[in-house]
Amino acid sequence: MGAFPIFSDSPVIFLSIVFLFSRAVPGVRSLSGVSVMCGIAGVARIDGAALGPETDTLLDGLADALLHRGPDDRELLRHDGVGLAFTRLSLVDPVGGGQPLFSEDGSVVLIANGEVYNHRELAAGLPAGTRMRTQSDCEVLVHLYQRDGLAFLNKVNGMFALVLWDRKRNVLIFARDRFGIKPLFFHRDKERVVFASEIKALFTDPAVPRRVDWEKTLGDPAMNAGPMFTHAPVNTWFEDVDLVPAATIVRIDLADGDTAEHRYWRLPEADADCDASDSELIDAYRDLLIASVRDCATADADLGLFLSGGIDSAAVAALAGRDDLRTFTVLTGATVLNGDAEWGHRAARLLGLPNHHVVFDGNRVPTPEEWKRLLWLTETPLCGPEQYYKYELHRYARQEFPEIKGMLLGAASDEFNGGYSPNMANGGDWNDFLANLRIMARNQSLGQRPEFAHWWEISERPMIKDAFLLDSLSPRDTYDAFMAWKYRSLQQYNVWHEDRTAAGNSIEARVPFLDHRLVELVAKIPAARRPSLLWDKRILRKAMEGILPEPILRRPKVPFYYGEGVRHTYRTFARMLVQQGGALLDEAVSTSRAREFLDADGIRETLRRLEREPESAGIEMALRLVNLGLIERMTSELPPSPGSLPRQPTFDSLVVSDWDRQRMEIRNLVLPKPSVTADGVYALAEETELVSVPAQPNTWYLLVDGYCMYTLDENTEPLRVAVLRALDSVSTVEKIVSDLGCDADDVFPLLEEAVELGVVQTCSTAR
Repeated sequence: MGAFPIFSDSPVIFLSIVFLFSRAVPGVRSLSGVSVMCGIAGVARIDGAALGPETDTLLDGLADALLHRGPDDRELLRHDGVGLAFTRLSLVDPVGGGQPLFSEDGSVVLIANGEVYNHRELAAGLPAGTRMRTQSDCEVLVHLYQRDGLAFLNKVNGMFALVLWDRKRNVLIFARDRFGIKPLFFHRDKERVVFASEIKALFTDPAVPRRVDWEKTLGDPAMNAGPMFTHAPVNTWFEDVDLVPAATIVRIDLADGDTAEHRYWRLPEADADCDASDSELIDAYRDLLIASVRDCATADADLGLFLSGGIDSAAVAALAGRDDLRTFTVLTGATVLNGDAEWGHRAARLLGLPNHHVVFDGNRVPTPEEWKRLLWLTETPLCGPEQYYKYELHRYARQEFPEIKGMLLGAASDEFNGGYSPNMANGGDWNDFLANLRIMARNQSLGQRPEFAHWWEISERPMIKDAFLLDSLSPRDTYDAFMAWKYRSLQQYNVWHEDRTAAGNSIEARVPFLDHRLVELVAKIPAARRPSLLWDKRILRKAMEGILPEPILRRPKVPFYYGEGVRHTYRTFARMLVQQGGALLDEAVSTSRAREFLDADGIRETLRRLEREPESAGIEMALRLVNLGLIERMTSELPPSPGSLPRQPTFDSLVVSDWDRQRMEIRNLVLPKPSVTADGVYALAEETELVSVPAQPNTWYLLVDGYCMYTLDENTEPLRVAVLRALDSVSTVEKIVSDLGCDADDVFPLLEEAVELGVVQTCSTAR
């Protein structure tokens, strides 16, 4: 092996380099590949100058901030104008998978976070005589770059973020996979660029500004839930902090800072010339999904799987081909009532896999410190119930089964397989779904051309066609525009939080549905064929016939903690925000910058109403504003690195052997227990009224403090209305049941729910 001409002023870093090369010599044991979740970071001069020894402190700080992403190994390198930091979680080959990786002549240096699934195939196509010096799957990227230049990622299949230093050309290259599964952020000024897997690491550099971009954040539809498409770049939420775009290579000249972007992949649009039959497309989809799951399920370390009982996670479980796979399911009031927890259990039994239900007691509320710790880990104001439950699932899995270092997920199937179509059709069919997409596309266009908005406001039915507005959009086909919107939201929300909640527990999240070949196949389906293949994920359901049991194949989509029972989730987080006198809100508005944008009194009043109305999604919107203020506050005094925090107790779990037999035990664990009895006397709560208006005799309004909290339709909910009208502070439940001539088993749940919501009380405390 030839001498390598990189040296450092730091003896520690120099020894790191020597160690790397000592284990890269021929003769080390060969494994099938190296899968690794890690943290990558560094700093580079972009003015042609060199980094001094003081940079070593910064590199140490960057590595410390990313310790949770890679607790098994740590490497630092500094030479000339570039410094690199690497932390590693070893899933395969703890000896041969270290980084940085080098070309044989030392001219190309690489650090990468992620996996290249087709590395063997790519390596086989390299020029004769190319020698692989390590067992790392990412080493092939070095040789591809030397051969292909900026086209080196065109045929790579995997999930990755990378930093490549081309010493001959004196350029630094950033790149990410096609969907941005692995993160990479950077900040630059006139002299330097500093980069890291997470934003919090950037803040360890005193030169990086710590300012929330309030205006851009509040105006982002991902933040304010505006009913419109957006295809804007992914928002980092901070001023002067940039995100390397997905499917993009960023090239920076280290001599003068000149920067260029190269997009190596784009989400395709419908292919009108596709002549494959539906059955051929389904078969092709099945083959690609099997290959993707097998790629993601390859590791020497143990893997887990989040199992909801829906078809997405069940498909991954069935195709993983691992009999050592442990599955984990969230057990809350919401997941019990919407069936997710029950079907997680049933799916595991049908597939012969162990299932752990992690129990979230209905009375358990995250403390302010717990919430801030999670918020700092995720570093996004979109942090909410989903992130909380998933983080705790990862935490339980890692502490109870420390050998688990990877988690298989069913994420991102809905986005591209048509999983949202029934809900977005509002009870209609595919045409209704498309009609609602056109409304969202119109809203996007009107946001760009507000001078036309009034034409759609002055009458119930538009008098001007959408066509002239939509012609300005790209893509113009509304379903293609929908796919592009989901591609953006996937990066802004899904892969962002899936990465952080897993990495915060030193686990790698693996997402088989984000294989670009799968996504390309469904994106290219001709418009006329979409209803038969993409309505309610038909292509996936058909592909899994004969592999999954029929009940799982046909089970409708249930969005995680939503659906029936969502009030239990919202109640938990409403209570979190008002606990300790509203401590989280007080801290959120403690900075002058936050007070410029947040109306503390308005948020407090909203939270008071939401505490009484726990079914309202408004709790998530209020939480986002509080999150934003908290993030602003935390950047003034940086919290400890997630990897340095002491271990906290996990939630309990429940092993369910027979759901039907244990049903009451399960409900008692997670559902509140209102004391509704047959001889009890109940009435509407003191500040609650049930009213109707003559113009709408079958519509009833439940008012609390004068606010309309619930609207009840007597045609669809006759018993609920009848029970509420019968509450008179005198009659017992037994008498009400008798007078109404109904079944007591139907009345008790309605009353229990009303008591739980606080709109009905026992007569001793009622008016």
